[in-house]
Amino acid sequence: MDDVTLQLERDTDRDTATPAAASGGEGCHGGAELSKAAARAAGNDALMDRFETDYPKGPHDQPQSMCPAFGSLRVGLRMRRVGTILSGSACCVYGLTFTSHFYGAKRSVGYVPFSSETLVTGKLYEDIVDAVHLMADPAKYDAIIVTNLCVPTASGVPLQMLPKDINGVRIVGIDVPGFGVPTHAEAKDVLSGAMLAYARQEAASGPVQRPRGTRQDKPTVTLVGEMFPADPVVIGGMLAPMGLAAGPTVPVREWRDLYGALDCAVVAGIHPFYTASFREFTAAGRDIVGSAPVGLDGTDAWLSSIGAVCGIAQAKTDASRNAMHGAIKAALADNKVKGRITLSGYEGSELLVGRLLVELGADLRYVGTACPKTKYNTADAEWLAAHGVDVRFRASLEQDIAAFEEFRPDLAIGTTPVVQKAKEAAIPALYFTNLISARPLMGPAGVASLPSVINAAIANKARFDAMHAFFEGVGSGDTAGIWEDVPENKESYRKKYAARTKQSRNAVDSGESVGC
Repeated sequence: MDDVTLQLERDTDRDTATPAAASGGEGCHGGAELSKAAARAAGNDALMDRFETDYPKGPHDQPQSMCPAFGSLRVGLRMRRVGTILSGSACCVYGLTFTSHFYGAKRSVGYVPFSSETLVTGKLYEDIVDAVHLMADPAKYDAIIVTNLCVPTASGVPLQMLPKDINGVRIVGIDVPGFGVPTHAEAKDVLSGAMLAYARQEAASGPVQRPRGTRQDKPTVTLVGEMFPADPVVIGGMLAPMGLAAGPTVPVREWRDLYGALDCAVVAGIHPFYTASFREFTAAGRDIVGSAPVGLDGTDAWLSSIGAVCGIAQAKTDASRNAMHGAIKAALADNKVKGRITLSGYEGSELLVGRLLVELGADLRYVGTACPKTKYNTADAEWLAAHGVDVRFRASLEQDIAAFEEFRPDLAIGTTPVVQKAKEAAIPALYFTNLISARPLMGPAGVASLPSVINAAIANKARFDAMHAFFEGVGSGDTAGIWEDVPENKESYRKKYAARTKQSRNAVDSGESVGC
């Protein structure tokens, strides 16, 4: 494969991380504020400042979500010739390896165990160094990702001191603590941003590997955010009349794709929260366009923005806009959604789906997203607000459920607990991640993909009513089921147990007890 040279701007002002001495850290149950303080005391001030700037939290601290490392681990496991090493508590690593099995990665996840002694003395860092040397086989890997979880980050284990490469294998160290990265979606950005920074410096230093496949003979648009596989193809079709092509999608599937992503005419921030990645594209001299080509208004505005940034002749841009306008308008005429809907999720595409639902005719009342408001989703939020939709960034589970209870929709689209709440109330519900976001959303394909699943779910209301009536009278909570004798009320025990749990939790938060 021939080498290629990318024309990138050099970044001469990058922060240089300073080594930090390892110190005693708090466990994953040690309380977020205590862990943050420990991380800063261990010399990780710059890291914590960067997290707070890149991933601002909400008034309730942060959304309820799975461990954020779930996201970065998943990105690494999908990449060709990329190895993964985790450094963290055994319980956390055990749980996170579920990711590799659930997504069928069929590869091992490296683990560097530690004890209180190796953590405090700095031996854990030495063990990590030994692990990367043992694993760095250029015949197997282009890169190895080393991830600090909560305890090593709070203790200041200095992954920035790792060798940049060993035997030609790149070593990329990242910190993904639950007390610093709010959601697993944003953890994908932590890893993508770190890899783009490494690849950008490689490209600025000289020729790099050509991305796999046929090299595009047109300027490309790099797509940032995870999408249904058909969406980049649909976007490519929209761009063709403008003399542009769809480039790689970030997160990438192979290291050399990072060079192709950087070598673009413009970056499309399909998912708006990839702050670290956008920083690298900006440093490389690339402009970023927010929102996405969803629905009639969204597609027209997006194509106009892309054309303007890339300096495309207005006639070419208009040709694409007119073609998409006709195709999407026809698709909207043939596809309708009728019913009141509330929508929530944590993938980052919630506002885009909301726009599409409104144009399809849905009575959308609420959109909640666990992700933050950024300048790249401001237009989407304003469009939804103008159409009477209540939009909540960094939405908590309590806010999502409160919206469901207030609006009593015909269909609730949301996370697992929201779906559970709706079904308990005999209201149809769909899990956003698997049933909505994992579908085509862009252009005419997006208009045609949603109505069937939405309308089918709403039409199931009679089945929910029948099930609810069938189980009526069997109780709920502690009294659910069929009993020979009425269950004894254990409310006093529950209150006593709750008080004991609160006391134990306070002991952890105050430092009297250390978690795993």
